[in-house]
Amino acid sequence: MPTSTIDWSKAVKPLIKKYKNEPHPLEAGNLYEMVVMVVLSARSNDKLINSIAPAFFNVYPNMSSLAKATADDLMPLLAKVINSANKAKWLVEIATRVKGDKNIPLEIDKMVELPGIGRKSANVIKRFAGAPYEGVIVDLHVVRVSQRLGIATSDDPVKIEKQIMNVLPREEWEAGMSMSFLGRDICRPKPLCEECLMNKVCAYYNGQKVKVG
Repeated sequence: MPTSTIDWSKAVKPLIKKYKNEPHPLEAGNLYEMVVMVVLSARSNDKLINSIAPAFFNVYPNMSSLAKATADDLMPLLAKVINSANKAKWLVEIATRVKGDKNIPLEIDKMVELPGIGRKSANVIKRFAGAPYEGVIVDLHVVRVSQRLGIATSDDPVKIEKQIMNVLPREEWEAGMSMSFLGRDICRPKPLCEECLMNKVCAYYNGQKVKVG
């Protein structure tokens, strides 16, 4: 089936149904923790961030306590994290600007003004908070899955987000995180296509030429 003929709004509904209540792999207990963990997780894996988070939050349990720290204060707690020096600076700057947990912004345009937070991170934070979607989560799993499905054709996450937003109504934008879960569970670099609930509409599975970044 050519991807151009697929009603993606209808096609993604089973995928969203499967994963919509699945919590993000970052095991944050509140919005402050999710902001910190999302910043730390860039180019690192979620398992590592989950492992170092309890010690970090024991020392810095909220934005106000973090705002009193220096980047050097944070470094012993972030030793295993990739790009830890910059991430420590970003976290302190975020806390200095935001000051308190109640002031954490949930609008994308305000979140991306904070260091270490791009559109993907902002969309993850909004999903965690249960805030209305302003965009689609596009991580490395979504890049792979969206290309294989044929719902997106770009290598650029920003362009992929726009492509998905253009073919899905806002109420289906949870599809981004759902594709991320599918990429972790089934649509891996070596995919388990026979087990995939999306294989009937998948360009890759149905023998069409697709770009896979």
